[in-house]
Parts: sequence; structure tokens; C-alpha cells
Amino acid sequence: MKYSQKILIITILSAFQYLASAQTTIKGRVTDKKNGIAGVSISLKDTYDGATSDSAGHYSFTTTEKGEFVLTASAIGYKPFEQMVKLEPGTLTIDILLKEEITELTAVTVTAGTFEASDKKKVTVLGPIDIVTTASGNGDITEALKSLPGAQQIGESEGLFVRGGTAGETKIFIDGTLVNNFFYTGSPNIASRGRFSPFLFKGTVFSTGGYSALYGQALSSALILESIDLPEQSSANLGVSVIGLSGGFQQLAKNKKSSWGIDYGYTDLSLAFALIKQRQDYFKVPILHNADANFRIKTSKTGILKYYSTFGSQKLGFRTNSLDTLTYKDIFRLKNINMYHNLSWKEKIANKWRLETGVSYTNNRDQLAGGLQDADNTNTVVSGLEFKNYALDLKGHYFNAKMVVEKRFTGLSVLRFGGEYNFSDDHSMYTAYDNSRYPGLIRENLGAAFAETDIYLTNAIAAKIGGRYEHSSLFQKSNIAPRLSLAYKTGKTSQASVAYGIFYQNPERRYLPATAPLTFMKATHYIAQYQLVSKDYTLRGEIFYKRYNDLIKTASNGTAESASSNNGFGDARGFDFFWRDKKTLKNVDYWISYSYLDTKRDYLNFPYAIQPSFAAKHTASLIIKKFVSQWKTGFNAAYNFATGRPYYYIGYDGATSSYQFKDRGKTPAYQNFSFSLNYLPNLNNTNAKKFTVLVLSVSNVFGFDQTYGYQYSFDGMRKQRIVPPSKTFVFIGMFISFGVDRSDDVINMNL
Repeated sequence: MKYSQKILIITILSAFQYLASAQTTIKGRVTDKKNGIAGVSISLKDTYDGATSDSAGHYSFTTTEKGEFVLTASAIGYKPFEQMVKLEPGTLTIDILLKEEITELTAVTVTAGTFEASDKKKVTVLGPIDIVTTASGNGDITEALKSLPGAQQIGESEGLFVRGGTAGETKIFIDGTLVNNFFYTGSPNIASRGRFSPFLFKGTVFSTGGYSALYGQALSSALILESIDLPEQSSANLGVSVIGLSGGFQQLAKNKKSSWGIDYGYTDLSLAFALIKQRQDYFKVPILHNADANFRIKTSKTGILKYYSTFGSQKLGFRTNSLDTLTYKDIFRLKNINMYHNLSWKEKIANKWRLETGVSYTNNRDQLAGGLQDADNTNTVVSGLEFKNYALDLKGHYFNAKMVVEKRFTGLSVLRFGGEYNFSDDHSMYTAYDNSRYPGLIRENLGAAFAETDIYLTNAIAAKIGGRYEHSSLFQKSNIAPRLSLAYKTGKTSQASVAYGIFYQNPERRYLPATAPLTFMKATHYIAQYQLVSKDYTLRGEIFYKRYNDLIKTASNGTAESASSNNGFGDARGFDFFWRDKKTLKNVDYWISYSYLDTKRDYLNFPYAIQPSFAAKHTASLIIKKFVSQWKTGFNAAYNFATGRPYYYIGYDGATSSYQFKDRGKTPAYQNFSFSLNYLPNLNNTNAKKFTVLVLSVSNVFGFDQTYGYQYSFDGMRKQRIVPPSKTFVFIGMFISFGVDRSDDVINMNL
């Protein structure tokens, strides 16, 4: 080898030796305290030097950099890691501990006691379209929710009866504020519908217990509805059916920052009742008018102002054969005028601070009248039954204001606090058969303060801790209600939750004024839940125990029951099951719900603690939906079942000065099979400027005998089944939207 070549080789080897001695090797292991993490990117900041951790979390790389640098590590689902290191020739061992990043995509959610359907959630139990396509729901929000576990199948009265609670123990909120008179005024032994269309709402939270401290005055359950924001585009709608007409218009501004809209609906049941015989003899067929208006304004990128108002009127009158005197007829008349306003505002007011505020006002007037008529339909007064001839004028003014301030912290942790004010003013005027008049007034100012925090310790562990304070001017009493919920993520799509809470509520106004001082009624909830939710499946099981204290007891003044004490008590226990499957059967979506309820209570005029007449031990529902694209038709079916409910006739025994059972028994099991078709003629027409749906629905297709209970004569000697106004009801309608094609929504929610 030539001398020059030797010199070159020696020089190159010396250079390599110098470079090797000048390098720094950085190595270590990346863990999350328990296990190594694979795929973590480790590097020196502002350089190209770095490596990726292996399957056990180990990493190693070399660098020729000198001095102080920042070592970084990053991985999806973990918080970024940074550490200052001093680079010197040799080996530097640095073990890296990554902390889990808490995100909405991976974090557990507190769900004990709650079914949520909202466009904010990745997976929902029921979506808004589900509500209007559930065959047994008849397009009514609360009727559709009866297909979920926890709710009872009650047909003789409006409202949601949940887990052993009365309908008055379930309160409904729109955009955070309480809604009074959510339902149309009911008639004796006939359930009424809700006043609000399901299409008004983008989110539905149905809590069967253990709900948030932001809501109060609901002993058993809370239904929380969130109205839609700006519409997708300007549109109009028209509806024609066998029971009436409807139409409306929504105008979206060109800058898409504001909108306004109006709607009107007219309902006349004359044609339907002419075709389908009713048990009642209507001399004034129900006629309803409903008009509403709204506007929405984007106040900023993060804020929106929403206003909604509705005005409705209702008239009806009917006769039924009287149980008290067999040759006469009982008559009932109803006139109702209702007005509702809701104004809400949400806005980000500072970094990580948010304000939600709202006010609502309801003005409601019911004019009720009863009487007796003879065989010729002539008004008459019968000795001993004079009380059947009366007039009752009820006027109510209700105002609710609420403010919630929210502060977000690291990750998803958040603190909410605020206050609420409720004002109610109920005037009544009772006019007896002899024109003697008895006025009444119940006025209440209820103030509340609340605070609640969501604490996310990791993606797998979360807690919701809160409390609520209320003061009543009517009773001059205050209460403090703690609330606590915990959730633990047991798997990628599964979790377990528990909830505890104390809930207070004023006695219902129909039992006021009281004959003695009263206080709040109280319920304590204990709930444990397991659920597994994926794109195609939802499995949910829940056990609960609810203890009642301070329920009201009543005494009779001869014509009506009024509250006499808070000596009532009771409990409710049981379990719920829910299964929804969108995959097993091709193009079929179905769900099954089941509830077991064991409840007793001693309240009102009950002699002792018994199972109330509105509670069935077993209830179940099967809902099936299938959309056939070739036929442009959606098929929906629902089967609802409930075991028999108890019924009682409780009379006052003068000899013992106490209430006694005069009659008691149990109704037959309740069954209902309903079916509906939705036909979309414009489905495959991409140039269509309108979206049309033809609807056919039939309730109780097989004509099952349904007995809700028994009605007794005044002396208790005779009784009569309480049954639906008709065995079967058929609805046929056509609904057209101009400007918005919602066919994809209908199809996607039915596959």
C-alpha cells in the first residue's frame, strides 16, 4: 500500500474515532407508570435527532449536538413531555413518564340514571328522529320516551311516571329553564299530548334519577330539552292530515348569523271522530289552534341568543253516562288559552369562562265546567249530587330565570355555579251550583343557588360533585340537596357508574292550600349502572333504590282532598335493562327495554303503604325499524307490555275516623302493538326542491282490551273501567318541506 493511502486511511479512522467520542447516546423507556408505551415520538427540540419507542417502550438515538437542549416526547392520547437535558459525550439515560390526556373522544362520561340523545354526543341512545319515528310515540316526545326503561305505560293521564313517582314528580326544562303546562290541559281519564313539536329540539336528556344539581323541584325525574340553533337554510313546511293542517316558514339570513320563523297548526278531530267511534259523546269536538314564532342570533363565534314563543287555544265538551245516577249523563267542558315565552343566551365571556342564562314565562287559563244532563241532554240539578254542577276558572302566571357560569380547567374538568328564581301565581274561582263563589290564591317565590364540578382524574375515572340550596316563601322553609356521581371506564366501549342524590319538591298545587303547615317532599336516590356503547350496539343495565320522606297526606273537606301533613313516606327499588342493535339483522334497527319496579308509598289518603295505582311491577317494549330504499319506505313497529296495576276505592269511615279500603283489585295486563309507514316519494330525485313524507300510523292494531283502572260512583257502590277513548286510532298525513331535504336523516336513522 502506498504511503499516501495509509495516511488517508489513518486520517479517516481518526476522524471516525473523534466523531464517535463526540457523540451522545440518549436512551431510556417510555411508560405510563404501569406499562411501556409503543410508538412514542422522542426528539431533541429544533433538531432532526430522535427516535420512536418500540413495543416495550424502549428508545435509543445518538446526536452530535452539544450543550443544553429540550428533550420532547409525544403520543396520541397523552400530554406532551418536555425536559431540559445537557448533552455531553457518552450515554445519557432518561426514562420518560407520560400522563394520559383527558379528551372528549376517550374520556368516561357520568351517565347513571340518564338517557341522552344529542348532536353533541358521539353515540346516543335515542336521537331526535327516533322520537318521531317510534310507532307507539305518535309524534309526541313523552310518548316516545315511554319506550325506554323506567317510564310507566300510563294512558289515563298525561305526563311521565318514572320509577314509582307521579307525573308531577317529573319536571321538564327547555334550554335550561322550567316549563309549566308542558302538556295540553287534560280531560277526566284521557291523557293529553305535549304542546311542543319534537322538531324544535336538537338534544334530549331523559334522567330517570340522580340528575344534575343545576335542576331542582323534581322528586323523581327530569326531562331536559335543548332547542335547535340556526337552521341549515331557509325553508318552508306544509302538513295535511286527517286531524288538521299546519304550515310554517324559517328564514336564514344571507350571512348565516341570524334567522327567524313562524308556524301555525290547526287541529280539528271532527273527521277522525266521525270515522272512529269514541267512548265519549262529544257535543264539542276538540279543536286546537297553535302558533309559534322564533328568532336566533349568533352574537359571536361562540355565542347565540335564542327566542321562542307559542300561543295555543283548546276547546272541547263531552258527555258520559253517569255512575251516580244511571238515568243521567255527566258533562265536561274545557276552554284553555296558553302562552309561553323562552329567551336564552349562551356566550364565552373570557378565557375558559362561559355564561348560560335564560328566562321563561307562561300564562295559562283553564275554564272547566261540569254538570248533569237528563236523557234529553237538558241541564239539571239532582238532590245529593249538586256538587256535579260547577265551574272552575284557573289562571296561572309562571316566571323562571336561571344563570349558569362555567369555568373550564385542565382537560375536561369544569366548575359550574349559578342561581335560579321561580315565581308562580295561581288564581282560582270555584262557582257552585247555587252560584256561590269561592276564590283561591297560591303565590310562591322560590330561590335557588347551586354549584357543581366535573372532575376527570384520568380518561377512565370521572366524578360529578354538586349541591343545591332552595328557599320557599310559601312554606318559609329551606333545603340543601347534595348530589354525587362517579364513573369508571371498564373497557374501550364500556363503563360503570354510580349516583347518589337528595331531591326536594313542593307539594302539588292541586292539594293546596293546606290545613296545616307543610314542608318540602324529599326523595333520596341510589343508582348503579353498567353500559356498553358502540356504533352498532347499546347495552345498558341499571339498579336503583329510591326512598321517599315527607310525602303529603290529605284529608277531605267533603268535595275535595287537601294537604293536611307531611307524614307520608315510601320507597321504590328495581332494575332496568336496555338493548339496542343496529347490526345483527340487516338494515334493521331495534331496541328492547325492560323494567322491574317494586314500590310502595303511604301518601294522600292511603290507609298505609301500598303499591300506587300508577305503578306496574313489569314493563317492557320492543321497537323495530327498517327502511327499504327500493320502496322509499320506512317500516316502524312497537310492542308495549305492562303487568296489571292495582286499583282502589278508599272511603272515609266515620265510625273509626279513618280512611278504609272499600274495594281493591288489579287490572289486566296492558298490551299495545302499533305500526307506522313513512313513504318518501322524492327520495331518489336529486333535483327535487322539496322533501315529502307520507305517514300512516295505526295504534293498537290488534285491538287489545286496555284497562287503566276503575272509576267509582260517589258512594262507591258502582264502578266502571277506565279505558282509552277508542280501541284503535288511525293517522294519515302528508308533510312537505321546501328548501331542506331531510331524506338522509330519515334513512340513516332507520338503518
